[in-house]
Amino acid sequence: MASFREVFAKAKHIVVISGAGISAESGLPTFRGAGGYWRKWKAQDLATPQAFAYNPSRVWEFYHYRREMMQSAAPNPGHLAIAECEARLHKQGRRVMVITQNIDELHRKAGTKNLLEIHGSIFKTRCTSCGAVSENHKSPICPALSGKGAPEPETQDATIPVEKLPRCEEAACGGLLRPHVVWFGENLDPAILEEVDRELARCDLCLVVGTSSVVYPAAMFAPQVSARGVPVAEFNMETTPATNTFRFHFQGPCGKTLPEALAPHETETVS
Repeated sequence: MASFREVFAKAKHIVVISGAGISAESGLPTFRGAGGYWRKWKAQDLATPQAFAYNPSRVWEFYHYRREMMQSAAPNPGHLAIAECEARLHKQGRRVMVITQNIDELHRKAGTKNLLEIHGSIFKTRCTSCGAVSENHKSPICPALSGKGAPEPETQDATIPVEKLPRCEEAACGGLLRPHVVWFGENLDPAILEEVDRELARCDLCLVVGTSSVVYPAAMFAPQVSARGVPVAEFNMETTPATNTFRFHFQGPCGKTLPEALAPHETETVS
């Protein structure tokens, strides 16, 4: 930790790459590993364009369940340490940028300003007809989903008629809405990936927080930075396939390790 703190004190442009692990500490299921089921399905059975085309009601039930959980979740000390660090360093003319795979907006709730949500946000919708993207924090998102989405395996599908599912409110459209998230088998937004590349090329310290380094293309971000000799610090509950390639590894909950790692360094001065 002491040698990480020395690197941190000198860094001018810090990139934080975050994944499901930091959200898990706020009580959100990751749908990875053992117990990663909603009813009888794994996330990768539901979070696909094919699943939505085949059964939009079931997919919306799944996302309604997740929206309600994410709506009531609070940022944990890990999220808050990152947001506080960004605000503090900004006053010193230094930059912190968060690149997240999470769709729960908990970084935003914690106060993070510089944020790239590469997998989108569960609180945005996209129209399958006109393509309009809108913010939507309604709970429930439509009356027909009220009280639906229970995760237990024995729960019966609600089988909501498609016209009662969330619909577009753009004038004369009324098309079926989908969550504005990147599903398995879909490409990330090229404009966002360009921004990611710019940040990775400029950073002089990279933190990898709560991500298993197996979901592509995000799994490539930190190794790309490490390959040009920039220090990478991994904060995770366990080691990952990438751990040995990084300079620092801090094992344990991010809510414990990050506040210590990102606390003000004694050499900091507010300019």
